Amino acid sequence: MPENQQLPRLDAVGRFGAAPPGVVLVLHGGRSTSHASGGRRRLAYARMLSFAWVLSGAGPAVYQLRYRYRGWNAPAKDAARDAAWALEEIARRHPGLPVVLVGHSMGGRAALTAAGAPNVVAVCALAPWLDGSDPVNQLAERSVLIVHGDRERYTDPRESYAYAVRAKQVADRTARFELHGAGHYMLARTRDWHSLVRRFALGVLGVEPEDPVIANAMRQPAPDGLRAVVTTSRPGADG
Repeated sequence: MPENQQLPRLDAVGRFGAAPPGVVLVLHGGRSTSHASGGRRRLAYARMLSFAWVLSGAGPAVYQLRYRYRGWNAPAKDAARDAAWALEEIARRHPGLPVVLVGHSMGGRAALTAAGAPNVVAVCALAPWLDGSDPVNQLAERSVLIVHGDRERYTDPRESYAYAVRAKQVADRTARFELHGAGHYMLARTRDWHSLVRRFALGVLGVEPEDPVIANAMRQPAPDGLRAVVTTSRPGADG
């Protein structure tokens, strides 16, 4: 059977106990248009594995999704459809557990689009690819964190800011952070990307106390809480 007919697939990352406090679903990036396989051999899939491993072992069940196709493929929105399938599968495997979505680039767009599923409590979109057409009503009663670097060359930080402004109108717990010196592929300030995602996800799921920096940004009205700046908490956080 061709690989793309075997997808979508959920890959469990690491180990978790018999009664995890929640689930994190990681969604990687892709292309605007492509019906090539979205399998795990792609660099975009590998890039998000580091985020999955940062969360693995901290308590939640962690899964990474393999899309059927590499592309978003409007109007089909294939990545979002696959994310919706994954959320249904997670509800079957872990009934009643809250889910945090973590997505990069196209995966960020898929995460935001699929956030209306009943088991989703929060979304973290990293350098999301957005174009002004994406809805926000599905984010009501969710916690939303958007992160964008200021050296971005592939997705537009202005679009993620405009989206955050609209999202704030339906989801009070919305914050957006800017990572100075960071680009699309998250190779600079990698530890800061990882730390922000970990603190957000574990705080939302109640594994750790809510992070005060993120909580403060969410309490701020627009635009202050939507242009928060990530400061490096320790030496060597670049790289």
